[in-house]
Amino acid sequence: MKLAERTRNRTERLFALILLLQTRPGLTARQLAEHFGVSRRTIFRDLRALSEANVPLTYAEGGGYEILEGYQLPPLMFTAREAATLLIGTAFMKRQPDASLRADADAVALKIRSVLPRSIREYIDRLQERIVIDPYWLQTMQGSDEEAGYWYELSEAIARQQSVHLEYYVPSRDEVTQRKVDPLGLVYYTDHWNLIAYDHLRKDIRNFRLDRIQRLTVLRERFTPPRDFDLNAYLEAQGAPAEAHRIRLRFARPTYRWARRSIPARIESEQETAEGVEVTFSFENLEYLARWLLRYGTEVEVLEPEALRAQLRAQARAILARYEPEAAQETGTSAG
Repeated sequence: MKLAERTRNRTERLFALILLLQTRPGLTARQLAEHFGVSRRTIFRDLRALSEANVPLTYAEGGGYEILEGYQLPPLMFTAREAATLLIGTAFMKRQPDASLRADADAVALKIRSVLPRSIREYIDRLQERIVIDPYWLQTMQGSDEEAGYWYELSEAIARQQSVHLEYYVPSRDEVTQRKVDPLGLVYYTDHWNLIAYDHLRKDIRNFRLDRIQRLTVLRERFTPPRDFDLNAYLEAQGAPAEAHRIRLRFARPTYRWARRSIPARIESEQETAEGVEVTFSFENLEYLARWLLRYGTEVEVLEPEALRAQLRAQARAILARYEPEAAQETGTSAG
């Protein structure tokens, strides 16, 4: 390895070492060595180099290294690749149904761009001119108030462990209910955000769709999350949302190869049969799923539920009704 490359690798490791100790204080030399894939001797040399560079390292009483609170790194410098990754990430965030996330994505992109060197900024500008994420997004989102911008308020309430009062619409009863909840996490399911929270009315952890929240108030009252609550473990145990339907589809074999990548849910099972490939998953929004299935035409058949078959029949009839008069007129003209 050339000297310049070794120097660059070590510089990158020293920088990463500072970030790691600031976010995860108390790591031992053995843990640091395992994290970076180097020897403990190398880690000791790196720690000594940081100390000589006036980075305020200390050894915690409980064991492990940490950096004294208040130390700040110089402004971050992004490589062209890192900057491109961040800015493309903000472009994806602009497609979110929550209005506050879309607005924040613009602000973040502007700040990232403002700190880039001119050469990288020009590179990014050329790149963005040639990358389009969902060209129909803008016209789709115009006038849309699908989610009224509650994501940020809820994320703050989660971080600060503050209870929230909701005016929440329940479509099955066509009524707005008053709920006091302790917010525990936010989850995105394909086409909408969900709040996982302890519901004081039901005395249980429940799922609330953000697009059904009509009004939200963050309370001053604080709560303590359940000691044994783990969001990922909870979602794994719960599986699909409570309102989800069991979906079973049969695709023509060649079509399934590329349809599989865009199935909007976690696949529960898939099986090859003489007629094609049968796939099973759970999904909540049948209207959305029916629109998604239309792109595959006769290459897919809904085996269950019947409600989804009914959705497709209704959409197919609507399409037929639009074109049937024109077809009848053309047939009459030809016959005459």
